[in-house]
Amino acid sequence: MIKESDILKIVKEDILRVLGEERYKKTSLERIKPKVKVSGQVLRKAIEALEKKGLILLQGKFISLTKRGQPSAKNIVKKHLVLENYFKKTRSERQAHKAAHILEHYVSGEAMNNIKKLSTLKEKDVPLVEIESRKEALITNISFRGSKLFERIISMGIFPGERIKITNKIANGVVVKVKNKKFALEKNIARGIRVLEHERA
Repeated sequence: MIKESDILKIVKEDILRVLGEERYKKTSLERIKPKVKVSGQVLRKAIEALEKKGLILLQGKFISLTKRGQPSAKNIVKKHLVLENYFKKTRSERQAHKAAHILEHYVSGEAMNNIKKLSTLKEKDVPLVEIESRKEALITNISFRGSKLFERIISMGIFPGERIKITNKIANGVVVKVKNKKFALEKNIARGIRVLEHERA
């Protein structure tokens, strides 16, 4: 379950991205609503928070970025494009856009650098279940049909560019460690996580 504070953070970033994609032009609330897809109450909270920080300016039913907000929006758009181009290698354009839209809210600076390096590598990745216990690997892709499962795995901190280690193999799956967190994953889920063994990107 995503916390309310995390939802608000995601919505604020989505608003900034939409405004950044509009090339900083004044944009109507009606144009933003379908791209953010949250309740009116959450949208209002996010807009108020952004306005309070001086990142956007609300004039009637129109929103625009302030000079202070433009660099934040530019960074979010840039991050989204890097992720989208990366996912286009293994997904359709629509799927790549959707995957990038989910991941952009979770990925760290280090993971982003790893993703940029992964884009240039030719090594063949393998399913996580094929990695030996105690071996560290770099996640290259998360391949699930449903976007809900994809988002759930991403929200756990398991995503491309992040390092992962199998600490134990159990009957129905594996126990993995990502940063300082441990998770038990079923075999079918672990098979959908693609990795490069020993990769030090």
